[in-house]
Formats: sequence, structure tokens, C-alpha cells
Amino acid sequence: MNKEALAFHEASRNRIFQDVVNQIQDAILDGRLKTGDVLPPERELKQMFNTSRGTLREALRVLEERGLLEIRLGVRGGAVVRAISSRQASESLALLVRSRKVALKHLAEFREGMEGNVASLAAQRAGAEDIETLQALVDEAGRHMAEGRRDAFLEADKRFHLALSAITGNPVYIFVFHSIHDNIHRYYDHYLSMDGRELGENLQDLRDILRAVANRRPDEARVMAQSHVHRFHRYMEARQAREPQPDTPSGGTP
Repeated sequence: MNKEALAFHEASRNRIFQDVVNQIQDAILDGRLKTGDVLPPERELKQMFNTSRGTLREALRVLEERGLLEIRLGVRGGAVVRAISSRQASESLALLVRSRKVALKHLAEFREGMEGNVASLAAQRAGAEDIETLQALVDEAGRHMAEGRRDAFLEADKRFHLALSAITGNPVYIFVFHSIHDNIHRYYDHYLSMDGRELGENLQDLRDILRAVANRRPDEARVMAQSHVHRFHRYMEARQAREPQPDTPSGGTP
């Protein structure tokens, strides 16, 4: 590590904590600090930033939580730069979806665009083996529906969507699809009955998307995927509207 290249400077007095975090983070993201590098000792960092030990340690803790640093103890310890990973971002997005902190309308709005784009790209990029994989998943979902195995059906449905994202070859779509589809069952469990009718409609949607992808019709694949998300969003919103509303507090507006 070239300490001169770091060029850390005294932190801004009116936002000293955030400035320390930003300077170290920028040094990691732009490559001045590389994976495995150890930050200068605490006393040197305090002098560089002209800040207190408490502020510096809190800034390093935040960077550790973001997955950018690893704080090692002992004689050979220190703040070590970690390899940048999508794990923290994935966990944050997963928790957001799993805890149902995203409104149904916002989730549907996001998914319609995302699922449509992925299906369209899959129709342009799928090879023969990809089509065979999708067909096998649709056939599996059909067997589970016939046997009334709701959870197994939803698992096959999830794997179908993940397979579509894999076909795109786009790591951003693959990452986001895993974060969404590994956790969206919390919404399904709460807002969908997934009875025979809904399972049948879901299965038909998978077949329609597969047909469009296999026939290399990207516009049709986009429409099929968006219609699928839109229909089941309407079902979830309708069930949400039927839920009992909390009592209005005394003196509140109804």
C-alpha cells in the first residue's frame, strides 16, 4: 500500500464522522486501497483526519458493517481491506423483502419492469439447453399442481424465474432475482391463497413465457412476464383490501 497515494486529509469539522467514512470508502472503491491492504495504525489515522479515537473507531465499525473492512485484533491486527462482495447488499435487500417493508404496489411496479426485461433478454439469448431447462421446470410445476403440492409448485416456479435471469448472463439481474425470489414467499403466504385456480393460472403463465422465449419473441415474452406479475399483484391487493383495518385512535381522523 502506498500511503502517499491515500492522501487522506483533515475531516470537515461540520460532518467529521461521515467525512472519515467517505474518504476511506472512496480510497477502497477507486483502488488506492486494495484487498488485503492494512490501513495505517490508529494513531496515524487520527493525525491524518485530525479526529478523536472514538470518532475514528466508529467510522471503521461502519465500514466493517458495509463489508469493506475487517477489524483484526492482536499484534498483527488492524483494519484490513476486504474483497468487495455483493453479500451485504444481498442481505439488506433480502431483509427488506422478507420483512414485507416494501408496499405491494412498489414491489409490483419494480417487478413488472424487471421481470419483463429479463424475459425479453432470455428470448434473445436462450440456447437449446436453456429451453430444455425451462421446459423441465414447467413440467415439474405441472406435476406438483396435479398432486396439490403448493409449496413444491412455488419452489419450481421460483427456479423457473431464476433460470430466466441466468439466461440473460447479466450478473445484476441474477443478483436481484435471487434476492427477490428467495424471499417473496412472505408476500405470497400472506396475500395469496394459491388455490387450484391460482396455481392453474400461474402454470399457464409459465407456459406462455416459455413459449415466447423458445420462439425467440422478446416483445411477447416481456408482455407475458409483465401480465403475470400484474395479475397476481391484483390478487394480493384485493386480499389486502379485505384485511381488518386497525381501530382509529380516539380523537383521530377516520
